[in-house]
Amino acid sequence: MRALFPGSFDPVTPGHQDVLRRAALLFDEVVVCVMANPAKTGRLPLGERLDRLRAAAADLGNVTVDSHTGGLLVDYCRRARIDVVVRGVRGARDLDHELPMARMNHELAGVETLFLAADPALAHISSTLVTATSHKNPL
Repeated sequence: MRALFPGSFDPVTPGHQDVLRRAALLFDEVVVCVMANPAKTGRLPLGERLDRLRAAAADLGNVTVDSHTGGLLVDYCRRARIDVVVRGVRGARDLDHELPMARMNHELAGVETLFLAADPALAHISSTLVTATSHKNPL
């Protein structure tokens, strides 16, 4: 079975890497896909995000990296023949945000969503937080 792990990945965080590794253990193939998010202003160019994801997945033989900038997530799922979306959730706020989308994806295309609880040691990390911190303390 194929699964999609979508996100903006701006930047890729240890939490993303954890969810990706755990999903790779559960599915025959995982496509990690940088999706366009009109609600976010990207910090890193798409090419850099893809390169970082490829590096994070280099030792995972059943993971491929892709991007999707036009259309809905379910459009990508239909085209790529993917029936399951994997989402990491850090807490109730994430679940409240993700659940309506999961319901809509199922209604529109029969796509199921698997929620993976974040590793408690990583649950405080978000791309938004990493981006805000890196602006104050550039590496």
